[in-house]
Amino acid sequence: MKLLRIISVSLLGLMTLSACQPESQDAPWNDNWVDPTPDPEPEPPQEDNTGSEDKPVKEAKARLVWIDAAANFKDYANSQKKIAEDMARLKETGFTGVVVEVRPTTAGVLFNSDVEKPLTKVDAWVTGAYKWLQRTASFDYLQAFIDAGKDVGLDVYAAINTMVGGKECNYGLGTSGPLYDGSVKKEWATVINTAEGLVSSMDMGAGAKFLNPANDEVVEYLLGILEDLAAYDVKGIILDRCRYDDFELQSDFSDVSRQKFEEYLGKSVENWPDDVFAPGADKLNSPITAIQREWMEFRAKNIHDFIEKASNKVHSVNPDIRFGAYVGAWYSSYYYSGVNWASPNYNCTGVYNWATADYNQYGYADHCDMMLIGAYASTKSIYGTGEWTMQGFCSRAKNIFAGDVPFIGGPDIGNSSGFENGGQGSLMPDIVDACINASTEGMFFFDLCHIKMYDYWNDIKKAFDEYLETL
Repeated sequence: MKLLRIISVSLLGLMTLSACQPESQDAPWNDNWVDPTPDPEPEPPQEDNTGSEDKPVKEAKARLVWIDAAANFKDYANSQKKIAEDMARLKETGFTGVVVEVRPTTAGVLFNSDVEKPLTKVDAWVTGAYKWLQRTASFDYLQAFIDAGKDVGLDVYAAINTMVGGKECNYGLGTSGPLYDGSVKKEWATVINTAEGLVSSMDMGAGAKFLNPANDEVVEYLLGILEDLAAYDVKGIILDRCRYDDFELQSDFSDVSRQKFEEYLGKSVENWPDDVFAPGADKLNSPITAIQREWMEFRAKNIHDFIEKASNKVHSVNPDIRFGAYVGAWYSSYYYSGVNWASPNYNCTGVYNWATADYNQYGYADHCDMMLIGAYASTKSIYGTGEWTMQGFCSRAKNIFAGDVPFIGGPDIGNSSGFENGGQGSLMPDIVDACINASTEGMFFFDLCHIKMYDYWNDIKKAFDEYLETL
């Protein structure tokens, strides 16, 4: 069933993204899901200083846009001029910064690295079909954005897809990335617990190939990439896909993970993987078993430990770089991805039955300087207090982060829940209002390609202008 669901989601993405192929933010759309978490406490009323000569002026919050590598490759891979032109237009529209993806799911980097090879091609959806887009230019892609940002006054953040090592592309285009070109060991790829048995993700057909977060060699490899990236004069570094495989609860069941899990438990697992999950299982047992809760905790610990090491590595190169991660805001089900992005001071044990008594110890927010959360609700769910509303996603994140880290929330304006056909410009003022005021530091839009595809420039400028008038 899981494979069918993933295939269905992939096909839906092909139908809805048209000429634009964002890779970074995938969301399990489920507007009918009921969240057991209590609604957050309402914000206390603000003192009305109307008419006072000493009325404080609120500082404007950040307004960022994500620039997916593959989706925007045709515009920027070979053109510094186009980068400069669009950065100037973003500034005129009212954005304060950009998040430039410099390592897509195919892996390969768009900056100078001694660890990983340069990215020279991506598979992208162009004029009704997937095609290889080639990069033939030699200029430094990330540096071009940094230089253009300085020229117009935009902050530049660099983002990487983290736990990925290559991709088998759709429509028989072939493969790309270090897992395929021999740069890294194929054994680093995740092992999936399928109904037919344990299978390397390398043998699972088309899609991004994830690396095993429990593998020490994988960790050191990725830290080396981050060390190279931190040498750039960027405002911050954002980790995307710093999580387990898209097969979620079915990964990772490699020998490495078994050894690490048994060490964590302090005992052997007699029947592997059956004692944890039956072959092919893609959801928790009912009732949940004790070992499944420990498995959730173990995986969250692996991601927590990587985030801590990554933060230390980046700051060892440049202590002024802001380090953080992008996560989907649907915290109640994000444990499926092996991630606890909360503050360690947020104890969800009494709220969610999948959480152990120690699950909160592996919340990693306190190791970050900032976070981006995908408030990817539908066009009909902008305002509200619950999960699967844009405003609710952001207001709930305040409680989950418990003041440990400032965060920026925002919508996916190309998703398959009302945005996919464009024509939603009139919603931009409400979207900006809901996200920017419920988030502590600002908002972001995913993705620039959709702003251009649906010509939302003026709509977003109007929304930003209306927000600035409220300060």
